[in-house]
Amino acid sequence: MTAGDLQGRVALVTGASSGLGFAAARALARRGARVAIASRGGPKLDAARERLAGEGSEVAAIAADVRDADALVRLVAETERRLGPIDVLIPNGGGPPAKPALEITEEDWQLAIPLALLFVPRLCRLVVPGMRERRWGRIVAINSISTRQPIPGLALSNALRPGVLGYLKTLSQEVAAEGVTVNAVLPGYTRTERQDELAAAAAARTGKPREEIVAGWIGNTPAGRMAEPDEIGEVIAFLCSPAASYVTGQAIAVDGGYWRGV
Repeated sequence: MTAGDLQGRVALVTGASSGLGFAAARALARRGARVAIASRGGPKLDAARERLAGEGSEVAAIAADVRDADALVRLVAETERRLGPIDVLIPNGGGPPAKPALEITEEDWQLAIPLALLFVPRLCRLVVPGMRERRWGRIVAINSISTRQPIPGLALSNALRPGVLGYLKTLSQEVAAEGVTVNAVLPGYTRTERQDELAAAAAARTGKPREEIVAGWIGNTPAGRMAEPDEIGEVIAFLCSPAASYVTGQAIAVDGGYWRGV
């Protein structure tokens, strides 16, 4: 970590009340950024704000549902009103329900598409014009290793998350010459509430104990353990730093070697 290399920058992180979003917000704040954290609100968001503020960060907590296009417009406007123009965007959405491919219903698609896909281009459309005008910006989407190696039982995520990468790759080529970098991180198995939910879903589907499910994940990860959220957050913060100014259009796996591809 390089303290202060994002001093004065304004960052917006969605899905930031816990887990990977919170870890990203914390890593950015430690580098000097002023951070707006967003989630659907409630005590968890308040607690996240208090925790960051207690570490000396300048932080604003704003309730917003990323599935709602109008809510995203309000989120960006409120962030800029309270902190200033957005220099760093970390789009992070909730994972769709765990389901096998043939069990996905029409309703599942309608709920999952805004949650796992559409919120990313919607946010980019709102913040990128300002970044281009100022000729500096960082976008790092929190995605999933499932874009590289589909995970059994996560058909919605396996289908939609690669679409995010296609959009980001295209955007990166359109804005690179204007000082705006666009990347994604692809976490593997990480110790978060979402991972607990997936373990419970896999246990219900297979009849195996949750402990056995988790042990299987760890056994398939060469590092021999799950990641801690802060390990993902630090990679995100690096990609937002001046040191990463020539890194764009990339999807970087942070997975302990889980993905076997070259």
